[in-house]
Amino acid sequence: MSKYCFVLLLMWLLPITFFGQHNARTLENNKTDKRDQFMEIRGTVKDDNTLVPLNNVEIRVVGGQTYRTDNQGDFKIKARIGDQIIISHDSFNTVYHTITSSERIDVKIQDDPDGFVSKKGIRRKKLSAAYGSNLEAARSTMTKDAATSIDYITKALETIEDDDTFGDEKKAELFETLGDIYAYWKQPDLAESNYKTSISNKYNTDVKIKLGNAQLQNRDYQSSFVTFDQLKKVRLNSIQRIKVYEGLGDSYKGQNDYENASKNYNIALSFAQKNNSQDIVIELNSKMAEVFQSQGNINDAEEYLDNSVQLASRRSKKSSARQRAKAADFYNKNNSFAKEIQLRKEALEDIQDMEETESKSPAPIIVSDSISALNNIDVEDRAITSQVQNYKIANAFAAQSEYDEAIPYLEESIKKAASENDLVVQKDATRKLGEVYREKGELEKASEAFEEYEVIIDKLYIQKEQEISQVNRFNRELAQRANRIASLEKDRELNESKYKLAFASQELAGQQKIIIYSLIGLSVLLLLVAYLMFRNIKQQKFANNLLALKSLRSQMNPHFIFNALNSVNTFIATSDERAANRYLTDFSLLMRAVLENSEEDFIPLEKEIELLELYVQLEHFRFQDKFEYKITVDPEIDIKQYMIPPMLLQPYVENAVWHGLRYKSDKGFLAINFQKTTDGTIEIVIADNGIGREKSKSLKTLNQKKQKSQGMSNIKKRIQILNTMYKDKVDVFISDLTNDEEGTGTRVKLILKRDQ
Repeated sequence: MSKYCFVLLLMWLLPITFFGQHNARTLENNKTDKRDQFMEIRGTVKDDNTLVPLNNVEIRVVGGQTYRTDNQGDFKIKARIGDQIIISHDSFNTVYHTITSSERIDVKIQDDPDGFVSKKGIRRKKLSAAYGSNLEAARSTMTKDAATSIDYITKALETIEDDDTFGDEKKAELFETLGDIYAYWKQPDLAESNYKTSISNKYNTDVKIKLGNAQLQNRDYQSSFVTFDQLKKVRLNSIQRIKVYEGLGDSYKGQNDYENASKNYNIALSFAQKNNSQDIVIELNSKMAEVFQSQGNINDAEEYLDNSVQLASRRSKKSSARQRAKAADFYNKNNSFAKEIQLRKEALEDIQDMEETESKSPAPIIVSDSISALNNIDVEDRAITSQVQNYKIANAFAAQSEYDEAIPYLEESIKKAASENDLVVQKDATRKLGEVYREKGELEKASEAFEEYEVIIDKLYIQKEQEISQVNRFNRELAQRANRIASLEKDRELNESKYKLAFASQELAGQQKIIIYSLIGLSVLLLLVAYLMFRNIKQQKFANNLLALKSLRSQMNPHFIFNALNSVNTFIATSDERAANRYLTDFSLLMRAVLENSEEDFIPLEKEIELLELYVQLEHFRFQDKFEYKITVDPEIDIKQYMIPPMLLQPYVENAVWHGLRYKSDKGFLAINFQKTTDGTIEIVIADNGIGREKSKSLKTLNQKKQKSQGMSNIKKRIQILNTMYKDKVDVFISDLTNDEEGTGTRVKLILKRDQ
């Protein structure tokens, strides 16, 4: 039995032993074959700290070919088991790896544990530190020097590399700060574009709110409404919710939709009260009052104003003074002068307390840069000064014919304005003082005040010209820096395109058509960049011209009004009461027409003719024995549709009367003719038979010869700017006319071309 079992066991073990030896030999042979066989092996090279893929890394098989990683850090090589590969790049130490299988190879480049930091790691730490310091410097210089702050933003932007993991977040942060800079320096259009760029890199609710506020500052109420309405659909914290509904209220108010403005202000006010945001509650009460006032609901407006004043009185002196000044303006519009005076006196006390506190504080650092010297004070802060409040108190007394009470406040306003170099308030207060003395019958003091007013006007002209020059320089510097940042971003895009092109050429060797197309694309991109820069410069130049025109118009009004006031003063001193009253009535109509048209770039020809008729009528009323006049308008001219710059013709007519006809011994004649020449052109001729330009010059006093004619100088500048902007829109020709024995007259011909 035992022998039988032993035989069976031996028969079972022999096959197993044979096949086991055979399989072992087979496996050994297969392993040997695999070592000699080339395989396709894939892998990735990344930074161990940031996990950022490293592109263009050299992968070399010892005794074989050389490969490089692509944009995602991936590589694909052919090698055998046991082969050694060398992974090298300028940014880190060389790495060696032996292939043991066909599995994927993941290579992570890390800093040396013994203290050695890779070249790339050192560079990134330096760039990160430079980014943070430049961003902090940009924020700290924002309110002092816009140009320097933007330069820091540019430097910070240059530290962001293409493979920076947090590149989009950094760009979003930088462009948000850039938008804040432009918003602070009253450049809402540039602020809006940079906030949009920030959001395109990384969405942020606070930046979206800033975008809406920039659109509000730019008076683009439809766009601001869309922005704030979109924000209603996202999750908001308590402060954001208040800002969004306040922004919606401002957008509706800007579109004169007072009902919806009131609804959104109420929602914002409710949230602000729950959040105990007192400053916002005060501001919203004030805005609600403005809405009710616009609707004619005086009682509700007064209630909200009183709330804002009471709340502000418990806050800071500045807040209290601002709200009292706002409430006083409200009562002034409703002729409640007693309440107005009381509030302004209380505001004056707050302002004096503020000035005493500031006088005890350390002196502020003075920034000498030309751009930083620009006055960037908020409009509401301009109102809470003692010179403004004294002037407005005097106006309230004068409106009630309480001239003795008005005079001390006017004198105090003039004194304070002079010490603060506030020429605008000093001018207005001096003019008002002259008017008050004139109403009291103290003509000598009135004359002295008007003479001082003339001196201040001359100073103000000089200051305005300096401000225009400074603003133009400021805008040019901002435009240059904006273009530099735009170019930096375009260069970054070009660098990315160049890299992609280089990688494509390596992967697709021989396909030259793709390279050619890519080069064409780069050329188009460069042309696009050049076009965008050209368009930006052109838009900036156009905006500067609009600003210059606005400033010249603002200079024209005080010049004209001062000359007219001199005429009124002289006429009153030499005429009877009835004639003087009639003259003042016509004069008030003329002043209203001038002020209504002063803010417009162009007005209908009909309005300009009406203003001209009023002015010539006044001059003829005064110099009836000196000239007659006739204004002729071609019936083919559509005077309602044809547009003309305001106050363009009046200075020429004024010259004709004051320097030509007034000195003529016999009665002269003034002819003003409007004639249509072509469909898009009219000819305006202003002709007089006065003494002529040469004889008028000889009659000028020495003092008059030293002074330039502000009116004619202003007109020349306006015509020059208009012709630059609208391609020869206005042509002026002045010539002498042969006249009688007294000399020659003068003929002014203006040719106006309408845009087709």
